[in-house]
Amino acid sequence: MFNIEELIKKIKSYNPLANFDLIRKSFDYGFNAHKGQYRASGEIYFTHPVEVANIVIDLKLDEATIITALLHDTVEDTDSSLNQLERVFGKEISQLVDGVTKLTNLELSSLETKHAENFRKLFMAMSKDLRVLLIKLADRLHNMRTIKALPINKQIRKSKETMEIFAPLAGRMGMQFMREELEDLSFRVLNSEARNSIIRRFITLRKETDDLVPKIIDDIQQQLKKENINARVTGREKKPYSIWRKMQYKKEGFTRLSDIFAFRIVTKNEIDAYIAMGSVHRRWRAVPGKFKDYISHPKSNGYRSIHTTVSGRDGKRVEVQIRTDEMDEVAESGVAAHWSYRDGERVKNPFVVDPFKWLRGLSDGFIKSDNPSEFFEHVKLEMFQDQVFCFTPKGEVIKLPRGATPIDFAYAIHTRIGDSCVGSMVDGQRVPLWTKLKNGQSVSIIRSEAQKPQSSWENMVYTGRAKTAIRRKLREEKRKENIRIGKEIARVSFEKVGKKVTDKALQTAAKKLVINNVDDLLASLGSVELTGDELIKTLYPKKITGLTIQNFGERKLSFVGLEPNQQANTASCCKPVPGERIVGIAQKQKGIIIHAIDCDNLQNLDNNSRNWLDLSWPNGDVQNSHPTSLTISMYNGVGVLGRICSLIGERGANITNIDFVDRKPDFYSIIIEIHVKDLKHLSDIMTSVEADSDIAVVVRTREVLETSSNQNPRILSNY
Repeated sequence: MFNIEELIKKIKSYNPLANFDLIRKSFDYGFNAHKGQYRASGEIYFTHPVEVANIVIDLKLDEATIITALLHDTVEDTDSSLNQLERVFGKEISQLVDGVTKLTNLELSSLETKHAENFRKLFMAMSKDLRVLLIKLADRLHNMRTIKALPINKQIRKSKETMEIFAPLAGRMGMQFMREELEDLSFRVLNSEARNSIIRRFITLRKETDDLVPKIIDDIQQQLKKENINARVTGREKKPYSIWRKMQYKKEGFTRLSDIFAFRIVTKNEIDAYIAMGSVHRRWRAVPGKFKDYISHPKSNGYRSIHTTVSGRDGKRVEVQIRTDEMDEVAESGVAAHWSYRDGERVKNPFVVDPFKWLRGLSDGFIKSDNPSEFFEHVKLEMFQDQVFCFTPKGEVIKLPRGATPIDFAYAIHTRIGDSCVGSMVDGQRVPLWTKLKNGQSVSIIRSEAQKPQSSWENMVYTGRAKTAIRRKLREEKRKENIRIGKEIARVSFEKVGKKVTDKALQTAAKKLVINNVDDLLASLGSVELTGDELIKTLYPKKITGLTIQNFGERKLSFVGLEPNQQANTASCCKPVPGERIVGIAQKQKGIIIHAIDCDNLQNLDNNSRNWLDLSWPNGDVQNSHPTSLTISMYNGVGVLGRICSLIGERGANITNIDFVDRKPDFYSIIIEIHVKDLKHLSDIMTSVEADSDIAVVVRTREVLETSSNQNPRILSNY
């Protein structure tokens, strides 16, 4: 375990003006507070806060962050309180410890809503002071380094959480060294066999090539000397998880990967970086499509570097990263460089991104989202994905995650542009909206104010911003549609009892039904959460007399051909109506079920002729309402649906449900459930609807069900 003087020595190397008395005091306080406590490995517990502080010190962070690292578990695991910490160490320290404690109490390993809400709380805590997350990441890194002491089920849970949340967060913050180590430590637990296989292949490769890394470093250094460039050159094999991920993504074996080695050239200034790039390309052949200039187009977390892949010694492909000292500091520490010290003063690195600006860019309006799951999805998408850089026609750079489409591009510019997108041009060529964009492409969005987001778009887009905007707009459009349908259902329902629908009547009904307002009432009618009969019964209970509309399914009726007082139920599969020839089937458990003679389901029923009864409909108006369904293909135009509902209502039929089964930009297919008097009534309605110029097809829908002992009923056909 580090003693305090070893920590002090490391701190003095970059911040000799730190308050070392207060740091020593926090060390003693933490040691005494955790006295008698041990980790799962059997070590003294205080070794953990010391190692967390050591990671923070490696980042060259300020004394407040170091002290918080030493004290971060005192409130959670000891008798210490925040008030006590504030009295001894001040308000800043107590607030930082409180923030870390709250993050420790959040469970982030699931996608359920409650965990999505906790994830949002994490971002809210980060927004107050990002150092809280830096300490939490250091805490997680040390816990992952010592995870083998935990039971295997806890190892798996913590590793999944690390891979899903903390490693991407570290990467998104620009802390690449931490991301790579967190990923590899998690990989060791989650897929140790794959990791060990890659390590064995590296060992074999070293034997076969006599360890290429130092040889290639020497080759690069010799080439740079010819250009009189003073630079630091380092090289390494890539981490096993990085290799495994590329193998999965490219569907290639280990030996076919082109960049399992990574080399870095760190120059004094930007000019030398570009000269070094040219020198490397003159010495070795550059691999086409493997060049990225993040100096001229930095990543949103401040990362700047030139990436190129070349065919190096013995034809081995190697990746070379070229950047300046200041860029390298940001590449390693990310936003943590904002708090870094050198020679006792805060480092003023021109490439460090304002961490709070970075955070706002990451969450961008989702901190206050009403839907935690959408927020969670958005942030995960933004964290996990590498970025591509595309241009607007005016030359503005738009940053998007890899896999983004022109619709994502449109929403990244403005929600209004996304909502009205009808097409796209990429590098002057018309392309489908689902096209995946590539680095450097110029994208132009074709718009129409008449356009609205389509439900299919949700499967085309990649960014959380676009997904959320599309879902919000679809919900708004669905509500408007339900309100339009609800108005028509209300009108027809009022006319049935000789009344005229008015705002006053609807307001009264909404109040009695405890519904917020008239629009909500109409939306409930349109979505069939509320029926027209229920609305009328609320206002005019005496107007609803006799037999009311029943649910589709079995209804007890008396038919000609039955014994006296014997009743039968109509079948839900074919929904027979008066005027159709019918047959009764006697079933032991269900009694007598009436089917239309052409019902396809009859072939699956009892073949015993004694159970088949030749029946007919009773004379007279025994029941004036019989359920049936129509499938209608109609033009997607303003007022078409309302006009169809009016036609049905004018012919004395009641609409009980409307279901949109297929939505296209130009045509809708709907199943509309109605109640009719008889077959002639149904035929008149179908003729009237089919005569409308905006109707393509009208067919009666039979839901012919097939059942078995192992399956639920399913729709076989419509006719």
